[in-house]
Amino acid sequence: MKDTVFKKIDELKEQMITDIIDIVKIDSVAGEALQGMPFGKGINDCLTEVLEIAYRLGFQIKNLDGYAGYVQLGEGSDYIGVIGHLDVVPAGEGWANPPFSGYCKDERIYSRGILDNKGPIMSCLYALYACKQCGVKFNKPIRIIFGTNEETGMKDVEYYLKYEKPPIMGWTPDCKYPVVYGERGRAKFKVKANKSDLNEFFSFVTKYFLQSKDNGEILGIDFSDEEFGKMQMRGYELSMEKDKCIFDFTLSYPANVTIAKIIMQIKTKMSKNLALELIHNYEPVRFEKDCIMIRKLKEAYEEVTGFDGTPVTTTGGTYAKVMPNIIPFGPSFPGQKGIGHNPNEWMDTKDIVMNAKIYALSLIKLAGEGNE
Repeated sequence: MKDTVFKKIDELKEQMITDIIDIVKIDSVAGEALQGMPFGKGINDCLTEVLEIAYRLGFQIKNLDGYAGYVQLGEGSDYIGVIGHLDVVPAGEGWANPPFSGYCKDERIYSRGILDNKGPIMSCLYALYACKQCGVKFNKPIRIIFGTNEETGMKDVEYYLKYEKPPIMGWTPDCKYPVVYGERGRAKFKVKANKSDLNEFFSFVTKYFLQSKDNGEILGIDFSDEEFGKMQMRGYELSMEKDKCIFDFTLSYPANVTIAKIIMQIKTKMSKNLALELIHNYEPVRFEKDCIMIRKLKEAYEEVTGFDGTPVTTTGGTYAKVMPNIIPFGPSFPGQKGIGHNPNEWMDTKDIVMNAKIYALSLIKLAGEGNE
């Protein structure tokens, strides 16, 4: 059955690429909320277009008030879920071609959002479509979910979970290969001080952040473990707000320490004139490497690519932080780094096709052993 599905994906390549280029041409950076458009018109236009494509492919579609949309194949409440996002970060400067042009040269597409994350989630949609066209029978419903707020808060998933059950297993195509079994925790903080304590504020920031290693050693928070590696401090930002001095920073922390312990340790280095505020915290995510979901996705990746599929961890943050029972899986292959969020973001058409095959086989393995 998989060979039949792979052949169908090859046949669908031109159609899939055309639809993806149409989607990346939509500027879907978060904007001002409007009636029925919680994250702005651009994102809403993109969600509407994607759902129209899915409807054209013969899927039943649902729009959750502009917060998210999904298609589902099969009936039932316990479903396999795949979630990606249609919102993108601002284009920024330094592009060789307009960032929302869908420019393609030598089978490489350049556009904001082509890798992060429109191309990959559309390849998941087409993976499911190929399975449907080939008559694959699933023993569980399959749902492809299109998020709209991954880059700026993940409020889309919060809204989704008010009205929908989470998947029983699945993935987000918003990271890397091989299959990722664990994500570090991620916490954002603010250090605040009155302007009258400016010298004390800058002395603290300079000593413990600007002139120190980014692993938190001087702060005493250089926690690490074998699976997740060392603590990372990043995202530094200085600002002034009325009579306050503010320093923002983000921690990417391993799974062997709690956020409470981190906060307690940082406060031991702070004077009474400095205040530490936790803005948000996403706990680490970890699955057993030999659980059925990890094993099946590993098998699919290895069968399609021939590469080693030993599960890995990531320092990144994805929907796996907020959507239960999913893990990051693709789309970037080993050696592909520093592409998303940068000028001239790209994705090769051959990789889009390869992703679709990996994801199709993954669905087959997760939702029906008899179909292999």
